[in-house]
Amino acid sequence: MSTPSAPSAPSAPLDDPLARERSHLTRSRAALRAMREDAESLDIRDVAANWVNAQVLARQIDERIKALADLSDTPLFFGRLDYLHAPGADQAEGAEGERPRPEAAYQTLHIGRRHVHDVEGDPMVIDWRAPVSQPFYRASKKDPMDIALRRRFGYTGGDLTAYEDEHLSDPAEAAATSKLLQQEIERPRVGPMRDIVATIQPEQDEIVRSGLGGTVCVQGGPGTGKTAVGLHRVAYLLYAHRERLARTGTLVIGPNKSFLHYIEQVLPALGELTVRQATVDDLVGGRVEVRGTDEADAATLKGDARLAEVLRRAVYAHVTMPTEPVVVVRGSRRWRVPAYELEGAVRELLERGIRYGAAREALPQRVAHAVLVQMERAGEAPDDRVQDAVARNSAVKAAVKEIWPAVDPAKLVLRLLTDADFLAEHAEGILTGEEQKTILWAKPVRSVRSAKWSPADAVLIDEAADLVERTPSLGHVVLDEAQDLSPMQYRAVGRRCTTGSATVLGDLAQGTTPWATRSWDEALTHLGKADGVVEELTAGFRVPTDVITYASRLLPHIAPGLTPVASVRENPGFFDLRPITDTAEVVAACEELLRNEGSTGLIAADARIPALAEALTAAGIAHLAPGEETTARTRLTLVPASLAKGLEYDYVVLDEPQAVVDGEPDERTGLRRLYVALTRAVSGLIVTHATALPPQLAK
Repeated sequence: MSTPSAPSAPSAPLDDPLARERSHLTRSRAALRAMREDAESLDIRDVAANWVNAQVLARQIDERIKALADLSDTPLFFGRLDYLHAPGADQAEGAEGERPRPEAAYQTLHIGRRHVHDVEGDPMVIDWRAPVSQPFYRASKKDPMDIALRRRFGYTGGDLTAYEDEHLSDPAEAAATSKLLQQEIERPRVGPMRDIVATIQPEQDEIVRSGLGGTVCVQGGPGTGKTAVGLHRVAYLLYAHRERLARTGTLVIGPNKSFLHYIEQVLPALGELTVRQATVDDLVGGRVEVRGTDEADAATLKGDARLAEVLRRAVYAHVTMPTEPVVVVRGSRRWRVPAYELEGAVRELLERGIRYGAAREALPQRVAHAVLVQMERAGEAPDDRVQDAVARNSAVKAAVKEIWPAVDPAKLVLRLLTDADFLAEHAEGILTGEEQKTILWAKPVRSVRSAKWSPADAVLIDEAADLVERTPSLGHVVLDEAQDLSPMQYRAVGRRCTTGSATVLGDLAQGTTPWATRSWDEALTHLGKADGVVEELTAGFRVPTDVITYASRLLPHIAPGLTPVASVRENPGFFDLRPITDTAEVVAACEELLRNEGSTGLIAADARIPALAEALTAAGIAHLAPGEETTARTRLTLVPASLAKGLEYDYVVLDEPQAVVDGEPDERTGLRRLYVALTRAVSGLIVTHATALPPQLAK
């Protein structure tokens, strides 16, 4: 394995491998520019038959132009494969029809973030998602996958400055750790999360390329790359199943807005611009305004899956069996449908288990059909138009309104939460009396609009709404930080992918809600994907060895069954436990870390944030809030511990670990919150404390 440095002079000899690679980069950028210009020159008037088609085509062209943007600081290709034999057409073809061509004795392919071809249609860069690119991530000395040479490239900004070769088919060359791979993993982080397309590891690649039809759950400790794996799986599925997912849609669900801001540039950097991002609260909050909060015990109970049955009972309790016949008058004739026949139709609809609203719409047709049967027996020949007219008859509509009335989901949930008798009727045998008191509102509420709905209430309304009318399903959903969801929240997400699949990402050790997931099998059951496959990532690429080793002291107390993350970083990282006496020393620690290249996060218990913000401002140190990391000029982010999950910084100052623990409703949740805060650093961590450290961190 070799890693030559870049010659600085532009007159590098043509037989210099780096000079040839730089030349290929220049030509590839020119080819990408030509592809973009071709897209920009398209005239939709030549191909669009009407205004609607023109608008659709214009949007598609605009997305194509954006996807072909050449970002100066983003490498166009990051690797190269030299095949011993030319790959077969089935392996070489990708979604955009890459057609590799022989070069000398090898089949040489440059691997990058998107496909680039020259004017003749021959590939200059192969999309990393194409089957022919797979050996870049999975080939090894043990299984070279017909690869003679794998080359990795090193960049400074957008300039190609180094390369590194592995001769996989040469038994004389010993396997070695990739220095460029380590450098890329440890490269300073400033701004939003970036893609890991150049550093995907074999175990990660297996998950990324798993099929669309199956649901995958990824258990991964801090720094194992589970979030990146989920996002790259979306990019891969959009490549491999673009037409299908264009029809059905994709969605990435994160824990909060700050997290979504942090990850929002990853997919666009990979050329994917159409994936929607949302929180669970976004999904379920459209029917009511969420303005309230619940106590922990009430929120936990409202998130219990047993509430689904309470809601089902309450919805279908509105159906009453008919006691009077329906008489339909048409002209001079009167047609009578007896009560027993109406009851049969109602019971048949109930037994079918279809949605409440769909059954309510079907009932008038059932009544109309009974009338048409009588008409035919009387010698008439009614058609479908007659049946529709009978279904709209005022007598039929009045009967349906009485038998199967409309249900407003928000009003139903409001009644359950405010009417003790109504709740007791439908929670009998499901919730105890004490549990019913826990979720009942203390004060009466006049209307849905005036109610102070909580996030957990909104999930209940979403469940009720799905009982009335089916929630549309997407083709694929990625659910990140899933360990913090309640069973009812899982059900809400599952409704969005009933006919699709999901990628579930999380870490049981980082569950920081009172209702945090106890097992992935249980979570997948609530999601409606009990057949999902659970994969575990244990190799840590982000958190330094010394930091993850210290944080793992908490695992026996918060998740005793989990395998500790094993850092694969050669650099052990910077780690310091620092006793202090006042806030000024916390500010000094931040100033110390800001002398390094990259980002710095100051993480503290939520209650400590105002005092720390004031101290930083007094010291003249600019700082951001989570989700605002968009500029390299301000490299310090002040992070409440409650928002630290999923974020990462080159250096972290963690203030007062015991305060982080004490800020949660119970010790176990607090220790999990502390575990999250301890594992946000990529290069170094300073723990400052004026009070004693939690005893669980003692050796």
